[in-house]
Amino acid sequence: MAEVIIGVDPHKLSATIEIVDRQERRVVTGRFGTDQRGYTAMRSYAKTFPHRLWVVEGANGTGRPLAQRLVEDGERVVDVPAKLAARVRLFDTGHNRKTDALDAHSIAVVAVRTPGLRVVHRDGELEALRMLADRRDELSRLRVQTVNRLQRLLSELVPGKRKKDLSALQAKKMLASVRPRDIAGKTRRRMAVEELADLVAVDAKLKALKAELKAAVLARGSHLMDIHGIGPAGAARILADTGDVARFPTRARFASWTGTAPLDASSGEQVRHRLSRAGNRRMNHVLHIAAVVQLRNDTEGRAYYDRKVATHKTPMEALRALKRRLSDVVYRQLVADAAAQQDNIVDGAGPGGHCGASDISSAADLPPHIGTSDQPLPGPAHPTLPPSPPRPNPLPVPAAASPRRRAGAVKVQRPTGRTALTATSGGAPRIATEPWPLTQRGTSLGSSSGTLRYLPSSPDVWALWFGLTGEERAPISARSVSSR
Repeated sequence: MAEVIIGVDPHKLSATIEIVDRQERRVVTGRFGTDQRGYTAMRSYAKTFPHRLWVVEGANGTGRPLAQRLVEDGERVVDVPAKLAARVRLFDTGHNRKTDALDAHSIAVVAVRTPGLRVVHRDGELEALRMLADRRDELSRLRVQTVNRLQRLLSELVPGKRKKDLSALQAKKMLASVRPRDIAGKTRRRMAVEELADLVAVDAKLKALKAELKAAVLARGSHLMDIHGIGPAGAARILADTGDVARFPTRARFASWTGTAPLDASSGEQVRHRLSRAGNRRMNHVLHIAAVVQLRNDTEGRAYYDRKVATHKTPMEALRALKRRLSDVVYRQLVADAAAQQDNIVDGAGPGGHCGASDISSAADLPPHIGTSDQPLPGPAHPTLPPSPPRPNPLPVPAAASPRRRAGAVKVQRPTGRTALTATSGGAPRIATEPWPLTQRGTSLGSSSGTLRYLPSSPDVWALWFGLTGEERAPISARSVSSR
C-alpha cells in the first residue's frame, strides 16, 4: 500500500485529521478528542494504513502535546508552519474559508508539495528546557505586575518618592518610614506589605530558576552564554525555540526567522530598508536585550554601533544593524556547538577500547539498540575486511640520472604519490617513482568532462602513456630538458 499523509489540525480539546495520498486525493477525514479515549481511537484508525506520515500544524505551539505523544508512540511526525497552510488555503478553491476540515486538508497538501519539512524528534532535555524558559517568562511578567501594584500603593503612601527600578529592599525601607492613622491609609499599607511579600517570593523563585537554567544550558554543551549580553534565560530561550539549527541553511534564513533582517523598501532612486515585524518575536527580544547590554559597555557591539552612527545612521537604524550582526554571531555559535556535539558523539561510538555503539551510529547492527554496550571493549577490534592484495607496478622504473654535484644535501619531498628527489650521501639525486594511478597523480588540465582531468607530468610516463618507442621518446625528453 502506498504511503498516506495524515494532516492534523490540533486544538486543546480536539484534533481534526484528513488522510490524503501522494496525489492529494482525499481518502478519509475525521474528528477525535485529545483525551486518552479519543487519542487511542485516532491511532487505531490510522494503523489501518501501514505506511503513514503524520503532519501536525504548529508542533512547537498548540500542536506540541499531540506531536510529542505521537513521537513517543513511534510515529513519524513532521511540523507544518501555520503560514504555509494559510497560503495553500488562500490559493485553493472555497474563497479562503477557514474550517477545521479545510485546515487539515491544507496541512496535508503542504506536506505533499513541500520537501524538507522539520521532522519532530523526541528530546526530553530540550522539552524541559523549553518549559523552564516559559516558566521564567511567566515569573518575569508576574514580577512586573507585582512591582507596578506596589509602586501605585507606595506613591499614595509616600508621595514624591517614586523609584524607577524598585527592589524589595527599597520598598521595605519606604514602608518602614510611614505609619498611617486613618483606615484608608492602614488598608493601603497592609496591601503594600502583601505585595512586598509576593515580590520577595517571586525574586527567590527567579533566582533559583536562573541557576537551574544555567545548569541546563551548560549540560547541553552550549556556549551561547559566552556572548556578551546573553545570560542563562536568553540562552535557554534560543535553544528552546531554535531546536535543530540545521533547519536554517544560512545565516540569512536565521536572521529572517528572528525578525532582525530588514525589509527592502526602496523606490526609484531612494534606497532604504524598514523594520521587519515578522519572525519570532521572543528571539527578537533576546537579541534586543543583548544589543542594549552591549551598548552599555565597552564591547565590539558598541564600537560597531558608533561606526554606524558616524556614517549618518540614526540611532534606531544603528541598533537594528547591531541586532542583525548579533543574529549572525548567535547562528555561528549554534552551528559550532552542534558540530562539537556531533564530533563528541562520533568519538564516543567507536569500537576497540572505546565506549560502545551509540543510538546514532550503531556499530553493532544497522538498527540502533541492538547489541550496544556502554562498557569499554576488551581490546582492539578484529579485522572484518580481507587485506587488500599488493598492487602491481604498471610502470618500469626509469634509469637513474647521471650523477651531478648539487649545492648541499637537498631533499625535495613532493606530496605523496609523486616523484621525489632524495639526495644521496654523495649529493646526487635519485628518482624514486611509484605506481601512478590516473585518478590521484599527475597534472590537472581543468577538463570539465573529467576525461583528461589528471595526466602524467613526467616525459617517460608520457611516452609510456602513448606507447612511444625509444626513438620517438627522445624528442620529448629533449624538449623537456631544454624547457627546464
